[in-house]
Amino acid sequence: MHDYAWLYQHCLNRFGSAEALEGRLPVPRSPEELLATPDDRYLSWMSLRIFRAGMTHAVVDARWPAFEEVFFGFDPQKLVLIGGEHLERLMQDERLIRHLGKLKSVPQNAQFILDVAREHGRFAALISQWPVEDIVGLWRLLAKRATQLGGLSAPRFLRMVGKDTFIPTEDVVAALKAQGVIDKAPTSQREQAAMQAAFNQWRAESGRPLCQLSVMLAHTVNH
Repeated sequence: MHDYAWLYQHCLNRFGSAEALEGRLPVPRSPEELLATPDDRYLSWMSLRIFRAGMTHAVVDARWPAFEEVFFGFDPQKLVLIGGEHLERLMQDERLIRHLGKLKSVPQNAQFILDVAREHGRFAALISQWPVEDIVGLWRLLAKRATQLGGLSAPRFLRMVGKDTFIPTEDVVAALKAQGVIDKAPTSQREQAAMQAAFNQWRAESGRPLCQLSVMLAHTVNH
């Protein structure tokens, strides 16, 4: 496994300057910013991530104001009360993406958010306080307890809300394989732990957030 100095130099060579590199890197939100975000926004982002899966993002985003309207601003307290009849009516609404399974996920995830809020005071507390040194643990919690947040959906949701995370995209996985960190797709806890350990080492060496290291690592793969 290469150290951070190698990773940084590789990216500098690719982009030509530190300024060009920094301009491509995301910046995570602070724990205080994450905690200050209302839980309805987390439910909206979670639902947006689910509807984006397998679709052109621009198509989904263009329709999202209608989703905000029909789902009461993604207020979890209201959404847990909606039943099958309401969802059937939404299936007739041409403004929406009419995928019944994804529509059903909204009230189901509203219940998940309320359950977490009862445990932690607010859903935002879980997101803001979870240690990034074990971000894969948060992926697993979301995949297990929420609806339709398996695979890459959990880390992509966290990236959307601004929680620091790496994302095991095809390029990141290819780079980790090339460096001997993992030898197959990171679907098991063993491979996920190996990825986490590698990113934790680069984070300790560089002081950079996981999301920046993830993007930098993806750029070490030649296309």
